[in-house]
Amino acid sequence: MTALRFSGVGDTAAVSRGTDIGLLLLRLGLGLTMAAHGSQKLFGWFGGGGLDGTGQFFGMSGYPASRAMAVIAGLSETLGGLGLVFGVLTPLAAAAIVGTMINAVAVKWDGGFFAPQGIEYELFLAVAGAAVALTGAGAYAADRFLPVLRSHRLVHGVAALVLAVLTALTVLLIRG
Repeated sequence: MTALRFSGVGDTAAVSRGTDIGLLLLRLGLGLTMAAHGSQKLFGWFGGGGLDGTGQFFGMSGYPASRAMAVIAGLSETLGGLGLVFGVLTPLAAAAIVGTMINAVAVKWDGGFFAPQGIEYELFLAVAGAAVALTGAGAYAADRFLPVLRSHRLVHGVAALVLAVLTALTVLLIRG
């Protein structure tokens, strides 16, 4: 019987390639999902309410300037999602998702944990966004052409997540 050995340059390259492909899949799944949700809010695509319907929902959920909040949420989801798909400014794109999902969790908090009334879906999207912010986009992303984003991934991810949390909390304070 031969033992499996995991050493050498080839193995390291294969692990790195697998990580990069995994990050690409995560970015595509999360990014396309969020871009679709944002398109529902902004344009009424995919059975969404558009700005009017989303604005009404935001008003019923306690947000002042509900139509403006609908625009902000729609843009955050659409542009954040597309940023993840292409791997452009990935920490900020992920932060846009996380901040929006913090507000979604707050709105649905009383519904328990499990879907459809609960927060499990929104919480999962927020955690996935945070994971991408902290790990970076991987090799198959436009960010690899930006030297500043190739190094200090953790620092940029943490800074982006702090920005997301502070922005989300500010919006929740405005909500009352």
